[in-house]
Amino acid sequence: MKRTRGTFAMMTQLATLLAASLINLSLAGSARGEEKPPVAVLAIGADAPDFCLPGIDGQTHCLKEYAASKVLVVAFTCNHCPTAQLYEGRLKQLVEDYRDKGVALVAIEPNNPNAVRLDELGYTDVGDSFEEMKTRAAYRHFHFPYLYDGETQSVSRTYGPAATPHLFIFDAQRKLRYEGRLDNNPREPLVTSRDARNAIDAVLANKPVALAKTPSVGCSTKWMYKEEGRKAELAAIESKPVSVMATGAAELKSLRKNAGENLVLVNFWATWCAPCVAEMPEIQTMYRMYGHRAFEVVTVSINYPDEKEGVLAALTKLHATTRNLILGGTDIYPLLAAFNADWNAAVPYSMLIRPGGEVVYEYQGNIDPLVMRRMIIANLADDNYIGHQAYWRAKTED
Repeated sequence: MKRTRGTFAMMTQLATLLAASLINLSLAGSARGEEKPPVAVLAIGADAPDFCLPGIDGQTHCLKEYAASKVLVVAFTCNHCPTAQLYEGRLKQLVEDYRDKGVALVAIEPNNPNAVRLDELGYTDVGDSFEEMKTRAAYRHFHFPYLYDGETQSVSRTYGPAATPHLFIFDAQRKLRYEGRLDNNPREPLVTSRDARNAIDAVLANKPVALAKTPSVGCSTKWMYKEEGRKAELAAIESKPVSVMATGAAELKSLRKNAGENLVLVNFWATWCAPCVAEMPEIQTMYRMYGHRAFEVVTVSINYPDEKEGVLAALTKLHATTRNLILGGTDIYPLLAAFNADWNAAVPYSMLIRPGGEVVYEYQGNIDPLVMRRMIIANLADDNYIGHQAYWRAKTED
C-alpha cells in the first residue's frame, strides 16, 4: 500500500496523541498516590553498601568505622511503627548479648517524615524526623548508633528495607549473610525462632546460615513518593466542616463521667486566651493522630453564647474537626462546676478521661504535647495491637 503525505501526517498525529495519553495516565496515577515498584532488597552474598550518615549523637558514622567487627548488623527501624517499637528492647538486648563477641549493630531510620500520614502516627508519641529520633532514643535509652537517612534515602535505596524493622547481617568480609526479621513474632512471649541471633551465631562460628532470608512484618518504608499521600490526607482534613454546639450542665456532667467506650481528652479554652489558642493546633494534631482509634477530643469554649461566631471562626481557621462545644449560658461558673467543682475555672484546662470516668491526666495551663501523647497511647486499649499498651506503660529507666 502506497503511503501518501496525508496518511503519514495522520499516523504521526495519532502517535502523538497516544504518547500524550500515556503521559496523562502516568501523571494521574502519581496524583492518586499509586504504589511505585518496590525498591530491590540487597541480595544474599552482596557487599555491604557504603554509608556515611548523621547520628543522634552529633557524629557522622560510616561503614568503615566498623571494619574491626566480626559481624555487622544494619537494622532499619523507625519511631512511629508499633512493630518497630515492640522490637526496641530486643535490639538493645541483642547489642548487650553480643557486644563482647565482636558484633556491632547500627540502626538506620529510612523514612522520610513528610511521607508519613498523621493517621499512621496513631501508635506513637513522635514522628520520624531527625530531632524526634533523638527524643525517642533518649526516652528508650538507645545505646547503639541511630542514624538518619530520611532526607535523601540514598543509603536505604541501596539496602532496600521493605519494612521496619528489617535487619541485614554481614560477615567480617562484609558479605551479606542474612536479611529479614529479628525473630518470628512481634509478641515476644510467642517467639519460637530467633532468626537474627541464629544467623549471627552461624557467622561467628564460620558456618553457613541455615535460613538466610526471611520476611519481616512491620510498617512499610516511607519512600519520598508517599508524600503525596500525606498531602492528600491534609487536603481531606481541611475540606471537612467545622461546627460548634451549645452545651449545658447536664451534658458537661455526662462528659466528665465518660460512660462511653472511648478515651476522651477534654480541653477548655477561650478565643481571648492566647495560651489556649496557641496550644489548639497540638490538640487538633493529637485528634488526627489517634482519632481513628478509641479516642475522642472535645473542646469546650468558655466564651459567651453571643460570641459563638468568633469561636467558630477561630476553630475554622485551625480546621478543628473535633467535637466543639460552647457554654450555653451566661452564668458560666455553675456550668464549669458541673464538669469539675474543684477546678478553679482558669483556662486552658485539660482532662484525659478513661471510659468509666477515671481521670488519668489533669492539667491547668499549657500541656506538654509529648507528655500528653504518651499518656494517650498508654491509656488507649489494646484494641488491635495486643502488647502495645504495656510497651507505653513500661518504665523507661535502665
